[in-house]
Amino acid sequence: MSVQTAVRPRAVGAELIRRARGRYLSPLASLVLFAVLFLAVIARYEFASPAQVFLNLLVDNAYLIVLAVGMTFVILTGGIDLSVGAVVALSTVILATTLRAGWPMPLAVAVVLVVGPTLGLMMGLVIEYFDVQPFIATLAGMFLARGLCYVLSVDSLPITDPALRVFGLNYVYLYDDKFIRWSVVVALVVVAVGAYVLHKTRFGRTVYAVGGNRQSAQLMGLDAARANVSVYAISGLCAAIAGLLLAVQKLSGYSLNGIGLELDAIAAAVIGGVLLSGGVGFVLGSVVGVLVLGTIQTFVTAANLDSYWTRIMTGALLLVFVLVQRLVVRKTG
Repeated sequence: MSVQTAVRPRAVGAELIRRARGRYLSPLASLVLFAVLFLAVIARYEFASPAQVFLNLLVDNAYLIVLAVGMTFVILTGGIDLSVGAVVALSTVILATTLRAGWPMPLAVAVVLVVGPTLGLMMGLVIEYFDVQPFIATLAGMFLARGLCYVLSVDSLPITDPALRVFGLNYVYLYDDKFIRWSVVVALVVVAVGAYVLHKTRFGRTVYAVGGNRQSAQLMGLDAARANVSVYAISGLCAAIAGLLLAVQKLSGYSLNGIGLELDAIAAAVIGGVLLSGGVGFVLGSVVGVLVLGTIQTFVTAANLDSYWTRIMTGALLLVFVLVQRLVVRKTG
């Protein structure tokens, strides 16, 4: 064996290890940050049940976890979806409006689950086939969805359906007195399905390939156009599910729900290690990002600080993780 052939596998192996480290660095940093923040808050305020505090993070942020899963798909292709907060609000209003009109609950839920991905599909088609920037297309979708909310109802509409009230209010006991709600179960199912699709299916590999290098993906015979459109439909579906979870959590539909929620979803994905330029990131990383944001909110509440400190701390963390991503890209590029 020549020296050249012996060195080449080592060089390739070193390159793969270097890229793998870059890929996992940001999610691991986010996980460490969450652990440090959570333990610091628990130690500082001496909560009676740290386990229940953690479970409360899932309960309070179940809808944001679902939203972050959909946003992960979009960002992995190098896109962005600014419409999801408005779609969440539209979903709550549609559910409350149809129930007040006497529609059966399953039909009202089905309409919500159709409207969300339909709006996402429309935006995806505009982005793909009319070559419109995702920022502009989804911004238009945001205005459209929010406007439809006001057309349906300006007032807050109560949800009185017995089945939805049971779903929203009943506890799911895990052990002893530790509990979650059914919304957390739905969120975890969405996370599991999202992770499976991204890592175990051809479609998921296509999403990563399109985000990494679309031209290379097309040369490999992958259907980049279909993937690019589909991720927006998936994001719309996740927004619709998140809207349903928020509606049963608040037991109301309101046109002002979800304002700024799209920014929280983007922040959670970025803090969780999803690269804004696409091609790198994990669903579980985005979930950790949501937990980081939830822990910040818990700290602000426990410390009796003004709510704007949540935004200040989130902004600072987001800036740090964007800088970390830039360093990772330079080292692995």
